[in-house]
Amino acid sequence: MTDEQNPENDGRDEQESNADRVNDKRKIDPETGEPRGQAGAASGENPDAAPAGAGAADAAPAGADATDDELAALLAEGERDLVAEYRDTAARAQAELVNFRTRVERDRAANREAVIAEVIRSLLPAIDDLDRAEKHGDLTEGSPLEIVAQKLRGGFDRYGLKKVGEVGEPFDPKLHEALVQIPSADVTVNTVADVIETGYLLGERLIRAAKVAVHSPE
Repeated sequence: MTDEQNPENDGRDEQESNADRVNDKRKIDPETGEPRGQAGAASGENPDAAPAGAGAADAAPAGADATDDELAALLAEGERDLVAEYRDTAARAQAELVNFRTRVERDRAANREAVIAEVIRSLLPAIDDLDRAEKHGDLTEGSPLEIVAQKLRGGFDRYGLKKVGEVGEPFDPKLHEALVQIPSADVTVNTVADVIETGYLLGERLIRAAKVAVHSPE
């Protein structure tokens, strides 16, 4: 029986061939005559090197996360600035509203006082006539004229109308109008000697200055 017909010989040849291939540690390739390992080095291939683009692929998610964080921070900062701006605008609007209401109330009170002052000023001649009638004894108690005088004076009192000009008080050019000046040794300052026409104040508004005679120091 020949080797080709013997299966045992085929098995031994295959095992010997595998053993030679596994244990072949020669640095020179017997078939090509070139040093082993240079072919891979010449081609620039490194079996241990990571595949090209792997680092960039790994770095991309990290960069994306950083961009998302920066965007979130910018959005949060913008939201805070917007809220602060809205609050500042609301505070200014509220302050302007309060100032507007205060100004309206002040103007309303001033206009009301001006209207009342004008009405009272138009009625002062009637008050003067009643005062003269009272000095002459024409306002007897219970008479129709005396009743009218009481009602008219009561209405003026409710609005805060006050008389200006009393004999003996110091002369005040803001409240008095001097029609006569009489030198006197009895005074050291200008003093009201007589009230010719009564003046009136409505609150702090002068409706009419009092016309007076004045004693002045000699």
